[in-house]
Amino acid sequence: MTGWRRSSSPRPSWTSRVRAVRIPAVAVMAGTLLVTGCGVLPGSTGGSREPVTVMTFAPQDTKATNMPGMPAMAKAYARWVNSQGGIDGHELRIISCNEQNTPTGAATCARRAAKEGVDAVVGSYSQHGDAFMAPLEAARIPFIGGFGISEEEFTSYLSYPVNGGQAALLAGQGLQLADVCRRVALVRPNSLAGDELPELLNAGLAGASRRASTDILAAEDATDYTPQAEQARTKAGAGAATDDDDRPGCVTAALGDRTETFIDSFRRLPEDDRKIRVSSVLSSVSQSLIDRTGGRNGPLEGAFLTGWYPDAADARWEEMKKVISTHAFGDNRIDPADAGVQTTWIAYTVLKRVVQSLDSDEISPGKISRALDTGVQVSTDGLTPPLRWEYEDMLGVSGFPRLVNRGVTFQVVRDGRLVAQRDNFVDVSKTLTASVTGSD
Repeated sequence: MTGWRRSSSPRPSWTSRVRAVRIPAVAVMAGTLLVTGCGVLPGSTGGSREPVTVMTFAPQDTKATNMPGMPAMAKAYARWVNSQGGIDGHELRIISCNEQNTPTGAATCARRAAKEGVDAVVGSYSQHGDAFMAPLEAARIPFIGGFGISEEEFTSYLSYPVNGGQAALLAGQGLQLADVCRRVALVRPNSLAGDELPELLNAGLAGASRRASTDILAAEDATDYTPQAEQARTKAGAGAATDDDDRPGCVTAALGDRTETFIDSFRRLPEDDRKIRVSSVLSSVSQSLIDRTGGRNGPLEGAFLTGWYPDAADARWEEMKKVISTHAFGDNRIDPADAGVQTTWIAYTVLKRVVQSLDSDEISPGKISRALDTGVQVSTDGLTPPLRWEYEDMLGVSGFPRLVNRGVTFQVVRDGRLVAQRDNFVDVSKTLTASVTGSD
């Protein structure tokens, strides 16, 4: 595969993992540091355990993908755990940073994390791993539960992914669509991250002996995708009048926030007699998007969607929903059905388990990394398979050596609602390996 590479950074010895000197965050912009009062935490016994300070960064107010719900979810999570006495007696403090969807913004957030001496970066989003990972590595700061859209999240020795990233979604989408689609057209970003997607989708299709998809490039920040929509419909519907295969053609769109713009362009095309289904991955489509585009009467009715986690109506999300209801104070940036919000919740679940396992008055980046590297296992109450980051838990293939969660979920839109197509996780290990080796 092009673009995916192993981190060239040598792994330091544990004796060199020293805690960065803390610098008082006196210049933090208003609203970016969450501190729950002063003195004793509610529910605590007044011990002397130091606060745990972490950063969550994500793009906000950009012309392309925006993930404001991720830092908002982090702050709601902190309010929740601090109302209960913190994490094992440690107050949780959150620094948020606008990644701006640019390499410069990503690097700025990472350098700020190092400057302010955070213990970890948790539940964050950036496609610019080459910009943010090096500063974090230099400061020995672990990166827990990124969204999974940059290659460095699956190669850096300080990254601890909680899902299989875009790679698992596209590989799973290929498996999901192989049985239901005659032909598949993929509309994806014209970017380095987007360049990896066709090979992954095709590996899934090839696993069921289906032909490769048609690759259609699109600008990340376009305001209209009519040309791409026309091309996708034509390619997905090719051969419908001449072969005996009565299955629909499928157009799978993986454009992040711009997927809604693509769907709007697609639904405006003149009607024709070809059966076409619009499908996607759950990093690009949510229940709110299905609702906005017409629900059961919209273009996403019948769509097949691949996700990392159970569908949003699943009872396993109830605790997260209660936290949002009680501690988000009506913050409409937090959509419990959003994959970014869900990833942040799971990433903070990992942080909580690690801090509890340390049972220490002082938490440091090195202590967190060592605990993760030496066998702390995290249960997410079924939202993912159990998570652990020891060597034997990792996929270990080129491009994805740090990947530990190989499970995806298959979902479908029925009567305007996103529901499970299968009850259990689908393991995409073989498909990801095939995408790298070229084998079936």
